[in-house]
Amino acid sequence: MRAVLFILVLANIAFFAYSWVGGGAEVNSDAHIVGQQLNPEKIRLLAPEQVSALTRRSEAPKAETPKADAPKVAGACLEWGAMLGGDVARAAQALEPLGLGARLAPRKQEEVAAYWVYIGPLANRQAATQKAGELKRLGVDDYFVVPDDPKWRNAISLGVFKTEEAAKARLEALRAKGVKSATSGARESQFSKTYFQVREPNATVTAKLNELKQGFPGTEVRECVPDEKKG
Repeated sequence: MRAVLFILVLANIAFFAYSWVGGGAEVNSDAHIVGQQLNPEKIRLLAPEQVSALTRRSEAPKAETPKADAPKVAGACLEWGAMLGGDVARAAQALEPLGLGARLAPRKQEEVAAYWVYIGPLANRQAATQKAGELKRLGVDDYFVVPDDPKWRNAISLGVFKTEEAAKARLEALRAKGVKSATSGARESQFSKTYFQVREPNATVTAKLNELKQGFPGTEVRECVPDEKKG
C-alpha cells in the first residue's frame, strides 16, 4: 500500500514538472514570435472600398506620350533650283502642299552670259528630258533645259561663262566624261534663274524637296548660298 502511494506521489510530481516546463516554453515561443514582428502596432487592415481603389489605380492605362512632329533644324536653310521660265510656276505649285508659309521664299539670280556650252534644241520637251537623263548617267549634274526662248527652246545649257576660255575648258571636261553632242559659242543675253529657299527644313521637307527635283532635270537641292554669278 505504501509502495502504491509512493508511486502516485512521484507521478504527480512528474506531471507538475512537465506542465510547468512545457507551458513556459510555449509562453516563451509566443513572446519570441511577437518580438520578430516589425512595428506590429502600425499594422492596420484596409476597408473593402480602399482595396478596390488600389486595384483600379494599378490597372489604369498609362497615358501615351504624344508623338512630336519631325523637328525643324534651327538656322538651317535649303534651296531648290535653278528654275527658268514656266518651271518657276510649276515648281511653286508643287511646293504648295507642304504648307511652308513664310519659311518659303524665292531667290532670283540674274546672269549675263557672253559664252555658253550647250546641246542644241531638241524636238520636244520629252526628248530634252531623255537627253538630260543621259547626261546624269554620265555624271553631269550642272545643266538645265531652256524652256521658253523661241530660238533655243528645249536646248540644254551646260554652263554660261564670261570668257570664251572658260567655256572651252568646260566643253573639254564634258567631252572627257563622254558628252559628244555639246558645243560652245557666244550667247549675249541676260536671264534670271529662280531658287526656292526653305528655312528650318525638317527631315520630311528635305525628303520631299529631293523627291520633287526628280521631275525638274538639272535642278538640285543644296544649302542656301548668297546671290552669285557663275563664270
